[in-house]
Amino acid sequence: MEQRFDFGVAVRLTRNVRNDGTFPGLEVGNLLIKRGSVGYVMNVGTFLQDQIIYTVNFLDQGRVVGCRDEELISADEPWVESRFETREKVVSRLALSIRGEVVVPVGTSGEVFKVLRDLDTGVQYHVHFPGGHLLQVAENLLDSPPEQADA
Repeated sequence: MEQRFDFGVAVRLTRNVRNDGTFPGLEVGNLLIKRGSVGYVMNVGTFLQDQIIYTVNFLDQGRVVGCRDEELISADEPWVESRFETREKVVSRLALSIRGEVVVPVGTSGEVFKVLRDLDTGVQYHVHFPGGHLLQVAENLLDSPPEQADA
């Protein structure tokens, strides 16, 4: 466990942060800071002695939020916008197959494991689907689940 960012460093959030009940005045689940937003490290601490937590001031949004190390990159790093982020639920728009055998029928729900932004072919995702399938899927083959389509 090594601290990557120091006080005052500009960082970019790589996934949406929602209220887990610790942000006063907003309902649980409300969006606090949108992925891609830039903020400045104010403090560094730990949670349960195994996770680094950065207190980040997002000046444009007027909010100070605790962010895990895995949720941040340097603001100077290239940023490619994506529809989905790690841990988001998605559904397949088409049947997905391995060697001609359909392993993920149309409309099957999965969870994004990793976002691949640096590919020449555009944004792709490693997605966990039922049955233990971890597939690399192009962004245009995924949709938001119906209940999250307007979130």
